[in-house]
Amino acid sequence: DSPSPYYTPTEITFVACGWLGNISAHGQTWAGDVSSQYSPLGHQQSTISKKPREPPYSASRLSHSQFTYTFNVTPGQKFIRLHFYSTSYSGFNISSAFFSVKANSFTLVNNFSASFAPDDTFFKEFCINVPEDQRSLSITFTPSPDYQDSYAFINGIELVSMPLNLYYTATDDQRLEFVGEGSQFSILNSNALETLYRINVGGSFISPQMDTGMYRTWIADDGYVTDARPSALPVNTTIVLRFSRILNFSAPLAVYRTARTMGLDKNINEQYNLTWEFQVDSGFIYFVRLHFCEFQSEVTEEGDRVFKIYLANLTAEDVADVIAWSGGNGVPEYRDYAVAIGSKSDVKKQNLSIALHPAPRWRTKYSDSILNGIEIFKVDNNGSLAGPNPYPTVSQASSFGTRSPQQSTKAKNNRPRMLGIVGVVASGLVVLFIVFLLISRRAVMKEAKSRGPASSLPSDLCTQFSISEIKEATKDFNNLLIIGRGGFGNVYKGFLNGDSTPVAIKRLNPGSQQGALEFQTEIGMLSQLRYLHLVSLIGYCNDDGQMILVYDYMARGTLRDHLYNNDNPPLPWDRRLKICIGAARALHYLHTGASKVIIHRDVKTTNILLDEEWVAKVSDFGLCKFGPNFSKTHVSTQVKGSIGYLDPEYYRLQLLTEKSDVYSFGVVLLEVLCARPPILRTGDKKQVNLAVWATECYRNGKIGDIIDPFLKGNAPPVCLNQFVEVAMSCVNDDRIRRPSMSDVVWGLEFVFQLLRESSEKSMIAHP
Repeated sequence: DSPSPYYTPTEITFVACGWLGNISAHGQTWAGDVSSQYSPLGHQQSTISKKPREPPYSASRLSHSQFTYTFNVTPGQKFIRLHFYSTSYSGFNISSAFFSVKANSFTLVNNFSASFAPDDTFFKEFCINVPEDQRSLSITFTPSPDYQDSYAFINGIELVSMPLNLYYTATDDQRLEFVGEGSQFSILNSNALETLYRINVGGSFISPQMDTGMYRTWIADDGYVTDARPSALPVNTTIVLRFSRILNFSAPLAVYRTARTMGLDKNINEQYNLTWEFQVDSGFIYFVRLHFCEFQSEVTEEGDRVFKIYLANLTAEDVADVIAWSGGNGVPEYRDYAVAIGSKSDVKKQNLSIALHPAPRWRTKYSDSILNGIEIFKVDNNGSLAGPNPYPTVSQASSFGTRSPQQSTKAKNNRPRMLGIVGVVASGLVVLFIVFLLISRRAVMKEAKSRGPASSLPSDLCTQFSISEIKEATKDFNNLLIIGRGGFGNVYKGFLNGDSTPVAIKRLNPGSQQGALEFQTEIGMLSQLRYLHLVSLIGYCNDDGQMILVYDYMARGTLRDHLYNNDNPPLPWDRRLKICIGAARALHYLHTGASKVIIHRDVKTTNILLDEEWVAKVSDFGLCKFGPNFSKTHVSTQVKGSIGYLDPEYYRLQLLTEKSDVYSFGVVLLEVLCARPPILRTGDKKQVNLAVWATECYRNGKIGDIIDPFLKGNAPPVCLNQFVEVAMSCVNDDRIRRPSMSDVVWGLEFVFQLLRESSEKSMIAHP
């Protein structure tokens, strides 16, 4: 492989802490800090300990007191890499190593313990800017006052200047898209970053010496791409890359010559997202850079490979077309995004997912997606990058922050000992647990009689309300507060704990056993799903034989309330379209956005709720079912759903797939189009079933006869025609010929685009 284009840093400093003189390894020369210009302030109180390891892990500087390294530097943006060898030193037990590190005014870590890291030797990388009025950079290590005998230690420090605005925002037109916020975000010189992940997607480990002059480490993506998902690893080591869009040292050439794609099977590709999961700290904004390069000879034109990009389950790109972005095959490009990972009580770490999904077949030549590289940075929060310590693990594949792709000796050597300890502890816990059971069984049985059957409801994921709180909120289930009725029971409008914000309270019919399974299913599903177009579960009550669910209140009621059999004014065409698009996105998320395929099984207009702003929210997850895995094409299950919406193939053969939801949603689209129920008891048997009647009219060229009269003249014919095509494709009797929900979303968004273009033309014609 030819060498990567090279950036020459204006400043490079490698310090071997606790070492006297210079020491070299892998082409890098490390300067010892003992009796040198790098000796830290307070060093007279620190201890030096040597270990038989390669630099910079050959020695260490340790202290129970604060010490500071001060470097004379020029202003500008710098990499700081702090190297740690997590082991006990003479007189210093690693379990007591808790400390903070500050670089100038930025807190890099706080109450940090290297012993929790999955590898025994590792580094942490940060990016900071030294302002124009400063000529020094101070790095201060302070033992934590919260722990007895705590100490701080460091094995090596790197300072490397970086190209101007490589990661920082240069001008307003280079600001990052703030995903899910509808705004933009800037990485300012006043910000600090921590590099959490730098991934060579589809490729192998790239050492600092093989980087483009900045000594960055790139690791393989094997430990982060989700399991059981088919993917391909194309590579083209001979292509001559042309850097016309980005700096040629943005990433090594090897990053742009390897990638991960979904493969050639379009049917499988449409059923899932190509997904990577990365553990991050709650309560921070993250800067995500995705590297792309089309190097396969088949992909040369715009539209050849088009896909969507999701970050943290939010849409980052509706139309990702690398050729359109870069201008051609063999031209590297990257895209930058900001995404917020919100704080959650007692949830210190969450997963940040990156997911790619192919565009529908009519939109792209190849139903596929591609990614070459990933960089993820944490952005400081009010000057601090400190988060909780990593969760302790026995081993972890391909951890970022290691200098070698090999598994750490810590993970290897500690495993037998760890297993032995776990075995002894587990045996003791079993004995204690049996004693506990014998003591508490009587009390548990007594409580069970009053609270009903035992369950594994997720009280840690949503609020569990008492029956007294629910009765107070509904004025003892006052009939005047009923806002809806369904198979589960009545739905009440209520106010919890004196709050002025209303909630919806759904109560299972008292004394009925029907719905108990659905009750637990809905809690289990909704407590773990968070998406704009899914109704939010606030909590539940399982007291005194009652089964009650508490949701966000939807001020506009159901979609059906605004279509027929009511006094509400007709919905305008653009509002109908937006509601349909929102509901379609929710189903697409269920089918592809979660770790497993989720089939709703009860899609209908009464299960599409509308908030004050007319945003659609799919509800009622009691009949949800996990879909088939990749070794199966369907799930065999008892038929459940609502008459008029049932997929005929599912009804006949009891074979459930996500295409069953597509059929039901097609019926919803026909309701929106025709403003009539799915089942209408009339004298003409042909017109009873809406889907069957619409199909016959469509085949006979008379679909216009059954469209809602309000829409005629209020909706452009080109929009109605395209909407009909989407709806009729969904209600095809053959599930194989139905589109995926991804196709449906794209089709409806295309209709909305036609509406906007028609409106713009109308404004020009009639100013």
